[in-house]
Amino acid sequence: MDILIIENVSMGLAKYGFFDKTLLTMFTVLPTLHARRLGVITPKKHSVEVLNERYTKIDFDKPYDIVNINFATSSAPRAYEIADEFKKRDTTVVLSGLHASALPDESKQHADSVLLGLGEINWLKLLEDFEEKKLKPFYQPVKYDKSVKIPSTNIKLPGFVLTGAVEATRGCPYGCEFCRETNIPGGSQFYTRPVDEVIAEIKSMPQKAFTFYDTSLTINPEYSKSLFKKMEGLHKKFSCNGNSDVLAHDKELVKLSKKAGCVSWLIGFESVSQTTLDDIGKKTNKVKEYAQAVKNIHSQGMIVIGCFVFGFDTDTKDVFKETMKLIQELKIDVADFLVLTPYPGTPIFNRFEKEGRIITKDWSKYTMKNVVFTPEHMTPKELLYGVRKMYKEFYSAPYTVRRALKSLKLGIYPFFLTFERNLTAHMNSRRLFSSK
Repeated sequence: MDILIIENVSMGLAKYGFFDKTLLTMFTVLPTLHARRLGVITPKKHSVEVLNERYTKIDFDKPYDIVNINFATSSAPRAYEIADEFKKRDTTVVLSGLHASALPDESKQHADSVLLGLGEINWLKLLEDFEEKKLKPFYQPVKYDKSVKIPSTNIKLPGFVLTGAVEATRGCPYGCEFCRETNIPGGSQFYTRPVDEVIAEIKSMPQKAFTFYDTSLTINPEYSKSLFKKMEGLHKKFSCNGNSDVLAHDKELVKLSKKAGCVSWLIGFESVSQTTLDDIGKKTNKVKEYAQAVKNIHSQGMIVIGCFVFGFDTDTKDVFKETMKLIQELKIDVADFLVLTPYPGTPIFNRFEKEGRIITKDWSKYTMKNVVFTPEHMTPKELLYGVRKMYKEFYSAPYTVRRALKSLKLGIYPFFLTFERNLTAHMNSRRLFSSK
């Protein structure tokens, strides 16, 4: 069979110029790895093409047997357009990814079959059924156990790309009400790959630097310690995600990550209010531990990327000032400021919809840069303005240069990452204000 797998990635409504698009392409793994894994696991008897529409034009008239479109919520409208075009040509269309998993009935209106979850095994079953002319409308994810192997990514990224990607673990058991990844079918199951398999994949990676795509490498600290120990001597540099509670208390893990080649830890702080954290069920976060987590990472010569979300029901208009104050005290190197987005399939979406607070179901606006619901203690305009002001203030030219220069003492890789992330965010912050 001739199979086309499309990774349809939306960068929201933003328009990127040549310079910052080049930065994004060079230093960021674009897009997700899921579609490429489907390509890797597909039996070799089939011909598989993995395409990213950002770089390659789709040939709708090519006689594919199956087209699988993998997409997230913000790119759903475009994914449906592509699906409909292929359906007009009587091509079998399969939809997969976060949005298709969250709203399979909606997705099925544009497809012959919907692949749910992030697993690959149901893809193999789908292919078998297709060959036997027994294709089902929906394929649920298969639960992972020791007999199931997550395939090596073996990805070839477009353009001049300096960073690779790998996944050592999958899933997250915490189940935060606003998290789209853990609330799709199978998303809450935590699974670890054999350490030796991960090491072998890292060794075969042509890039010197890479990113761990794991939700968090602090969910199972002992596993991560074992992995980091075996990574010593590989002479690789990497970035990864972690939770503040473990990073504040487990200094051994932080030290081992540095020895393994870690350059940065991304932490989902989410909020600087303990009341908010308790309200949303973010059990791994204690505001009083933030400073120690950042200190532990900085003491090992690594940078901290902090993620903050605004618009929770306990947030008032003072949340922006309070957040900026703590960020400056913590001396966070890079920060992402996001608008709370109730993605379909999450408990918070269901709750907001029941309360009549969902403003729009134009999925293209679900980028975490637009307000798609009615906040509790501010207007949608006030929420959007507050987030944009955070970007403008944090990524003002003087502070951007200061953070970049400060990171020089941490080494070339931390400096390079801090410089790139701050510069790109600085350009984006100007665009955010000029676009309205």
